[in-house]
Amino acid sequence: MLEVKLIQARDLTNKDIIGKSDPYAVLFVRPLPDRTKKSKIINNDLNPIWNEHYEFIIEDATTQHLVVRIYDDEGVQASEFIGCAQVLLSELEPGKVKDVWLSLVKDLEIQRDSKYRGQVHLELLYCPFGMENSFTNPFSSDFSMTSLERVLKNGANGTGDIENEKAVTHKKREIIIRGVLSVTVISAEDLPIVDLMGKADPYVVLTMKKSELKNKTRVVNDSLNPVWNQTFDFVVEDGLHDMLILEVWDHDTFGKDYMGRCILTLTRVILEGEYKDCLPLEGAKSGKLNINLKWMPQPIFRD
Repeated sequence: MLEVKLIQARDLTNKDIIGKSDPYAVLFVRPLPDRTKKSKIINNDLNPIWNEHYEFIIEDATTQHLVVRIYDDEGVQASEFIGCAQVLLSELEPGKVKDVWLSLVKDLEIQRDSKYRGQVHLELLYCPFGMENSFTNPFSSDFSMTSLERVLKNGANGTGDIENEKAVTHKKREIIIRGVLSVTVISAEDLPIVDLMGKADPYVVLTMKKSELKNKTRVVNDSLNPVWNQTFDFVVEDGLHDMLILEVWDHDTFGKDYMGRCILTLTRVILEGEYKDCLPLEGAKSGKLNINLKWMPQPIFRD
């Protein structure tokens, strides 16, 4: 089983003359109608956030690959192709989450040009059937299970044929990873200049994508290297399908100016419990955000 989280894309080629593209993604391992996944359409956005999760049956990880194709929706007309990317499953370590940014190309077989078409962000977890004892499950069984374990819990022995495995996955038990996410916004470095005086008055807005819960730091005046050291707690109802968005803004008397953002899934903090990181700002010429994340699980098992 291959678990795929389609997180986001950035800097997509604009296919529309008026406005921006309306991108969606098509994902498959085998290009069959019943095995192809399609994301929702994000209107008028060249930096879409999908945050969608899919599962694919894998027959042979040594030869198969995951393909992602990005299109611009044109309504009643045929969609316009933006670009595609692929991941060789042989490059994935079983039982280990892989976070990847893939550059989009025009053709996977032939390098037709070197035009930049944008990038797509994925999180991947490959769990081979029949190999449940050969690797350490990255999700602690105390509060979550991989797709493989969910199948096994429902009576699959890992040695049946693909159709049996597919049938079992349809009736597997759903696991909701609930917990409290504690986010400490420590500081930022080298923020872009947005004020005429060569400074900025930055603050950070924190948003949980799925629940839309929000918080924000205080404003630090006249600084491109602000220090906040503020901690915010979020009750998260579905940790594996939620994400944290950190947006940096410059406060002005008559409004605000966008400075950049960081987007995080919660997979790493669920796996590690706590970590500190320095994240580059997306959509900015410069800037980094220093944060600390901590996860306190509160499991829910739902039939």
